[in-house]
Amino acid sequence: MSTPQGNRLRRLPLRQLACLLPIAAVSVWAARHWPIITAGGSRLLSANEYWLLVAVALTVLGWVAVSFSRQGATLQRLPVLRLFVTQFAAAAANHLLPAGLGAGAVNLRFLQRCGLSLSRSSAALALHMLAAGTGRVVLLLALVALSPHALSLDSLMPGAAGPVLVVAGTLVCAVAVLLVAVSPLRGVIRTFVETALSDARSVHTRPARALALWGGALAFPTLQAAGLVAVAMALDVSVPAVHLGIAYLAGSTLAAVVPTPGGLGSVDAALVIALVTAGVPIALATSVVLGYRIISVWLPLVPGALVLGVLVRSKVI
Repeated sequence: MSTPQGNRLRRLPLRQLACLLPIAAVSVWAARHWPIITAGGSRLLSANEYWLLVAVALTVLGWVAVSFSRQGATLQRLPVLRLFVTQFAAAAANHLLPAGLGAGAVNLRFLQRCGLSLSRSSAALALHMLAAGTGRVVLLLALVALSPHALSLDSLMPGAAGPVLVVAGTLVCAVAVLLVAVSPLRGVIRTFVETALSDARSVHTRPARALALWGGALAFPTLQAAGLVAVAMALDVSVPAVHLGIAYLAGSTLAAVVPTPGGLGSVDAALVIALVTAGVPIALATSVVLGYRIISVWLPLVPGALVLGVLVRSKVI
Protein backbone atom coordinates (compact mmCIF):
# COMPACT_ATOMS: atom_id res chain seq x y z
CA MET A 1 0.00 0.00 0.00
CA SER A 2 1.39 3.40 -0.97
CA THR A 3 1.87 6.00 1.73
CA PRO A 4 0.94 9.70 1.48
CA GLN A 5 4.64 10.55 1.57
CA GLY A 6 5.32 8.16 -1.32
CA ASN A 7 2.49 9.71 -3.33
CA ARG A 8 3.92 13.18 -2.77
CA LEU A 9 7.36 12.03 -3.95
CA ARG A 10 5.86 10.56 -7.12
CA ARG A 11 4.09 13.84 -7.84
CA LEU A 12 7.34 15.80 -7.68
CA PRO A 13 8.64 16.85 -11.14
CA LEU A 14 11.90 14.96 -10.65
CA ARG A 15 12.99 15.11 -14.30
CA GLN A 16 12.31 18.85 -14.44
CA LEU A 17 14.31 19.33 -11.24
CA ALA A 18 17.14 17.26 -12.71
CA CYS A 19 17.20 19.60 -15.72
CA LEU A 20 17.87 22.56 -13.39
CA LEU A 21 20.74 20.92 -11.48
CA PRO A 22 23.45 21.53 -14.15
CA ILE A 23 22.43 25.19 -14.45
CA ALA A 24 22.49 25.63 -10.67
CA ALA A 25 25.91 23.94 -10.43
CA VAL A 26 27.32 26.20 -13.16
CA SER A 27 25.95 29.30 -11.41
CA VAL A 28 27.65 28.35 -8.14
CA TRP A 29 30.90 27.50 -9.95
CA ALA A 30 30.91 30.80 -11.88
CA ALA A 31 30.23 32.81 -8.72
CA ARG A 32 33.19 31.18 -6.96
CA HIS A 33 35.57 31.78 -9.91
CA TRP A 34 34.25 35.14 -11.10
CA PRO A 35 37.43 37.17 -10.28
CA ILE A 36 39.53 34.71 -12.32
CA ILE A 37 37.08 34.84 -15.22
CA THR A 38 37.04 38.65 -15.34
CA ALA A 39 40.84 38.90 -15.01
CA GLY A 40 41.42 36.50 -17.88
CA GLY A 41 38.70 38.11 -19.99
CA SER A 42 40.21 41.58 -19.65
CA ARG A 43 43.55 40.34 -20.99
CA LEU A 44 41.84 38.66 -23.93
CA LEU A 45 40.36 42.00 -25.03
CA SER A 46 43.80 43.16 -26.21
CA ALA A 47 44.75 39.83 -27.83
CA ASN A 48 44.78 39.03 -31.55
CA GLU A 49 41.16 38.10 -32.30
CA TYR A 50 42.03 35.91 -35.29
CA TRP A 51 44.18 33.58 -33.21
CA LEU A 52 41.42 33.50 -30.59
CA LEU A 53 38.94 32.41 -33.26
CA VAL A 54 41.37 29.65 -34.21
CA ALA A 55 41.41 28.53 -30.56
CA VAL A 56 37.59 28.48 -30.53
CA ALA A 57 37.50 26.41 -33.74
CA LEU A 58 40.04 23.95 -32.31
CA THR A 59 37.91 23.57 -29.18
CA VAL A 60 34.86 22.66 -31.28
CA LEU A 61 36.94 20.21 -33.33
CA GLY A 62 38.00 18.62 -30.05
CA TRP A 63 34.40 17.58 -29.37
CA VAL A 64 34.29 16.10 -32.88
CA ALA A 65 37.45 14.09 -32.14
CA VAL A 66 35.96 12.78 -28.88
CA SER A 67 32.81 11.78 -30.77
CA PHE A 68 34.89 9.74 -33.23
CA SER A 69 36.77 8.06 -30.41
CA ARG A 70 33.61 7.15 -28.51
CA GLN A 71 31.99 5.74 -31.66
CA GLY A 72 35.13 3.70 -32.28
CA ALA A 73 34.90 2.19 -28.79
CA THR A 74 31.67 0.33 -29.60
CA LEU A 75 30.48 -1.78 -32.51
CA GLN A 76 26.94 -0.40 -32.39
CA ARG A 77 26.23 2.52 -34.70
CA LEU A 78 25.48 5.62 -32.59
CA PRO A 79 23.33 8.56 -33.78
CA VAL A 80 25.87 11.09 -35.05
CA LEU A 81 24.19 14.35 -34.05
CA ARG A 82 23.11 13.14 -30.61
CA LEU A 83 26.61 11.74 -30.04
CA PHE A 84 28.24 15.11 -30.79
CA VAL A 85 25.73 17.08 -28.70
CA THR A 86 26.23 14.64 -25.83
CA GLN A 87 30.00 15.26 -25.93
CA PHE A 88 29.37 19.00 -25.73
CA ALA A 89 27.12 18.49 -22.70
CA ALA A 90 29.52 15.96 -21.16
CA ALA A 91 32.35 18.50 -21.38
CA ALA A 92 30.32 20.83 -19.15
CA ALA A 93 29.45 18.01 -16.73
CA ASN A 94 33.10 17.01 -16.61
CA HIS A 95 34.06 20.35 -15.04
CA LEU A 96 31.37 20.12 -12.36
CA LEU A 97 32.42 16.74 -10.95
CA PRO A 98 35.97 15.56 -10.11
CA ALA A 99 38.09 12.96 -11.92
CA GLY A 100 36.03 12.89 -15.09
CA LEU A 101 32.97 11.49 -13.31
CA GLY A 102 30.63 13.96 -14.98
CA ALA A 103 31.51 13.04 -18.57
CA GLY A 104 31.59 9.35 -17.69
CA ALA A 105 28.11 9.43 -16.16
CA VAL A 106 26.65 11.36 -19.11
CA ASN A 107 28.17 9.03 -21.69
CA LEU A 108 27.23 5.90 -19.74
CA ARG A 109 23.62 7.03 -19.68
CA PHE A 110 23.74 7.98 -23.38
CA LEU A 111 25.08 4.57 -24.41
CA GLN A 112 22.40 2.82 -22.37
CA ARG A 113 19.74 4.97 -24.02
CA CYS A 114 21.16 3.85 -27.38
CA GLY A 115 20.43 0.24 -26.44
CA LEU A 116 23.72 -0.97 -24.98
CA SER A 117 23.65 -3.00 -21.79
CA LEU A 118 25.33 -1.68 -18.65
CA SER A 119 28.30 -4.04 -19.09
CA ARG A 120 28.77 -3.11 -22.76
CA SER A 121 28.42 0.60 -21.99
CA SER A 122 30.98 0.34 -19.18
CA ALA A 123 33.35 -1.61 -21.44
CA ALA A 124 33.05 1.07 -24.13
CA LEU A 125 33.83 3.80 -21.59
CA ALA A 126 36.85 1.86 -20.30
CA LEU A 127 38.19 1.31 -23.83
CA HIS A 128 37.77 4.99 -24.65
CA MET A 129 39.58 6.02 -21.46
CA LEU A 130 42.43 3.62 -22.21
CA ALA A 131 42.76 4.94 -25.76
CA ALA A 132 42.56 8.57 -24.60
CA GLY A 133 45.27 8.11 -21.95
CA THR A 134 47.50 6.16 -24.32
CA GLY A 135 47.05 8.72 -27.09
CA ARG A 136 48.03 11.59 -24.80
CA VAL A 137 51.16 9.81 -23.55
CA VAL A 138 52.20 8.71 -27.06
CA LEU A 139 51.80 12.26 -28.39
CA LEU A 140 53.81 13.66 -25.46
CA LEU A 141 56.62 11.17 -26.02
CA ALA A 142 56.67 11.92 -29.75
CA LEU A 143 56.99 15.67 -29.14
CA VAL A 144 59.64 15.14 -26.47
CA ALA A 145 61.60 13.05 -28.97
CA LEU A 146 61.44 15.98 -31.41
CA SER A 147 62.53 18.49 -28.77
CA PRO A 148 64.03 16.65 -25.78
CA HIS A 149 65.24 19.81 -24.01
CA ALA A 150 61.93 21.70 -24.09
CA LEU A 151 61.37 21.12 -20.36
CA SER A 152 62.29 18.67 -17.63
CA LEU A 153 60.04 16.81 -15.21
CA ASP A 154 62.04 17.97 -12.19
CA SER A 155 61.61 21.63 -13.06
CA LEU A 156 58.00 21.16 -14.12
CA MET A 157 56.94 19.61 -10.82
CA PRO A 158 59.76 19.52 -8.27
CA GLY A 159 59.72 16.19 -6.49
CA ALA A 160 56.84 14.94 -8.67
CA ALA A 161 58.19 11.41 -9.08
CA GLY A 162 57.78 10.59 -5.39
CA PRO A 163 54.12 11.64 -5.04
CA VAL A 164 53.22 9.98 -8.34
CA LEU A 165 54.72 6.66 -7.22
CA VAL A 166 53.03 6.93 -3.81
CA VAL A 167 49.61 7.60 -5.37
CA ALA A 168 50.01 4.81 -7.92
CA GLY A 169 51.21 2.33 -5.29
CA THR A 170 48.34 3.24 -2.96
CA LEU A 171 45.78 2.70 -5.71
CA VAL A 172 47.26 -0.67 -6.67
CA CYS A 173 47.29 -1.83 -3.04
CA ALA A 174 43.71 -0.66 -2.47
CA VAL A 175 42.47 -2.54 -5.54
CA ALA A 176 44.36 -5.68 -4.48
CA VAL A 177 42.86 -5.55 -0.97
CA LEU A 178 39.35 -5.11 -2.37
CA LEU A 179 39.78 -8.05 -4.73
CA VAL A 180 41.01 -10.32 -1.94
CA ALA A 181 38.53 -9.21 0.72
CA VAL A 182 35.29 -8.95 -1.28
CA SER A 183 34.52 -12.12 -3.21
CA PRO A 184 31.35 -10.81 -4.95
CA LEU A 185 33.44 -7.93 -6.26
CA ARG A 186 35.85 -10.38 -7.88
CA GLY A 187 32.99 -11.88 -9.86
CA VAL A 188 31.77 -8.46 -11.02
CA ILE A 189 35.26 -7.39 -12.05
CA ARG A 190 35.90 -10.71 -13.81
CA THR A 191 32.70 -10.34 -15.82
CA PHE A 192 33.53 -6.74 -16.68
CA VAL A 193 37.09 -7.58 -17.78
CA GLU A 194 35.88 -10.47 -19.94
CA THR A 195 33.27 -8.25 -21.60
CA ALA A 196 35.76 -5.42 -22.09
CA LEU A 197 38.39 -7.69 -23.64
CA SER A 198 35.83 -9.33 -25.92
CA ASP A 199 34.49 -5.96 -27.10
CA ALA A 200 38.01 -4.57 -27.58
CA ARG A 201 38.93 -7.53 -29.78
CA SER A 202 35.72 -7.11 -31.78
CA VAL A 203 36.33 -3.38 -32.29
CA HIS A 204 39.83 -4.00 -33.59
CA THR A 205 38.55 -6.48 -36.19
CA ARG A 206 36.72 -3.52 -37.78
CA PRO A 207 39.33 -1.16 -39.32
CA ALA A 208 36.89 1.77 -39.44
CA ARG A 209 36.12 1.44 -35.72
CA ALA A 210 39.78 1.04 -34.75
CA LEU A 211 40.72 4.08 -36.85
CA ALA A 212 37.97 6.16 -35.23
CA LEU A 213 38.99 5.02 -31.74
CA TRP A 214 42.71 5.66 -32.00
CA GLY A 215 42.50 8.53 -34.47
CA GLY A 216 40.14 10.40 -32.17
CA ALA A 217 42.29 9.54 -29.14
CA LEU A 218 45.33 11.11 -30.82
CA ALA A 219 43.46 14.02 -32.39
CA PHE A 220 41.85 15.23 -29.16
CA PRO A 221 45.04 16.06 -27.18
CA THR A 222 46.60 17.40 -30.40
CA LEU A 223 43.71 19.84 -30.82
CA GLN A 224 43.84 20.79 -27.13
CA ALA A 225 47.56 21.54 -27.34
CA ALA A 226 47.03 23.45 -30.58
CA GLY A 227 44.32 25.51 -28.87
CA LEU A 228 46.76 26.55 -26.14
CA VAL A 229 49.34 27.42 -28.81
CA ALA A 230 46.74 29.56 -30.62
CA VAL A 231 45.99 31.53 -27.43
CA ALA A 232 49.74 31.96 -26.86
CA MET A 233 50.11 33.31 -30.40
CA ALA A 234 47.22 35.70 -29.75
CA LEU A 235 49.15 37.08 -26.77
CA ASP A 236 52.46 37.29 -28.72
CA VAL A 237 54.32 34.58 -26.81
CA SER A 238 57.71 34.08 -28.46
CA VAL A 239 58.24 30.41 -27.56
CA PRO A 240 58.34 27.59 -30.15
CA ALA A 241 54.98 25.92 -30.71
CA VAL A 242 56.45 22.47 -30.05
CA HIS A 243 57.64 23.61 -26.62
CA LEU A 244 54.19 24.99 -25.84
CA GLY A 245 52.59 21.73 -26.93
CA ILE A 246 54.91 19.71 -24.73
CA ALA A 247 54.19 22.05 -21.82
CA TYR A 248 50.45 21.56 -22.25
CA LEU A 249 50.61 17.77 -22.54
CA ALA A 250 53.05 17.40 -19.63
CA GLY A 251 51.14 19.82 -17.39
CA SER A 252 47.71 18.34 -18.09
CA THR A 253 49.00 14.79 -17.64
CA LEU A 254 50.71 15.50 -14.32
CA ALA A 255 47.72 17.50 -13.08
CA ALA A 256 45.63 14.33 -13.21
CA VAL A 257 47.81 12.59 -10.61
CA VAL A 258 49.63 15.36 -8.70
CA PRO A 259 47.46 17.66 -6.54
CA THR A 260 48.37 21.35 -6.56
CA PRO A 261 47.42 23.87 -3.85
CA GLY A 262 46.00 27.33 -4.33
CA GLY A 263 42.90 28.98 -5.69
CA LEU A 264 43.37 27.73 -9.24
CA GLY A 265 42.58 24.17 -10.21
CA SER A 266 45.31 21.58 -10.57
CA VAL A 267 45.24 21.80 -14.37
CA ASP A 268 45.60 25.60 -14.36
CA ALA A 269 48.47 25.56 -11.86
CA ALA A 270 50.31 22.76 -13.66
CA LEU A 271 49.92 24.50 -17.03
CA VAL A 272 51.31 27.77 -15.67
CA ILE A 273 54.32 25.95 -14.21
CA ALA A 274 54.84 24.02 -17.45
CA LEU A 275 54.74 27.17 -19.57
CA VAL A 276 57.18 28.93 -17.27
CA THR A 277 59.49 25.93 -17.56
CA ALA A 278 59.19 26.15 -21.36
CA GLY A 279 60.43 29.75 -21.23
CA VAL A 280 57.25 31.87 -20.95
CA PRO A 281 57.37 34.71 -18.36
CA ILE A 282 55.13 33.90 -15.42
CA ALA A 283 52.73 36.85 -15.90
CA LEU A 284 52.30 36.00 -19.59
CA ALA A 285 51.98 32.28 -18.81
CA THR A 286 49.16 33.04 -16.39
CA SER A 287 47.39 35.11 -19.04
CA VAL A 288 47.76 32.34 -21.62
CA VAL A 289 46.32 29.71 -19.29
CA LEU A 290 43.44 31.93 -18.20
CA GLY A 291 42.66 32.79 -21.81
CA TYR A 292 42.80 29.16 -22.88
CA ARG A 293 40.60 28.02 -20.01
CA ILE A 294 38.05 30.74 -20.72
CA ILE A 295 37.75 29.62 -24.35
CA SER A 296 37.86 25.86 -23.75
CA VAL A 297 36.01 25.60 -20.43
CA TRP A 298 34.27 28.67 -19.11
CA LEU A 299 32.58 30.01 -22.26
CA PRO A 300 31.05 26.61 -23.22
CA LEU A 301 30.08 25.85 -19.62
CA VAL A 302 26.72 27.67 -19.47
CA PRO A 303 25.46 26.56 -22.93
CA GLY A 304 26.78 23.08 -22.19
CA ALA A 305 24.80 22.95 -18.95
CA LEU A 306 21.68 24.15 -20.78
CA VAL A 307 22.13 21.45 -23.43
CA LEU A 308 22.65 18.89 -20.67
CA GLY A 309 19.33 19.92 -19.12
CA VAL A 310 17.59 19.58 -22.50
CA LEU A 311 19.09 16.12 -23.02
CA VAL A 312 17.86 15.02 -19.61
CA ARG A 313 14.40 16.42 -20.27
CA SER A 314 14.17 14.78 -23.70
CA LYS A 315 15.41 11.46 -22.25
CA VAL A 316 18.46 11.30 -24.54
CA ILE A 317 20.44 10.63 -21.35
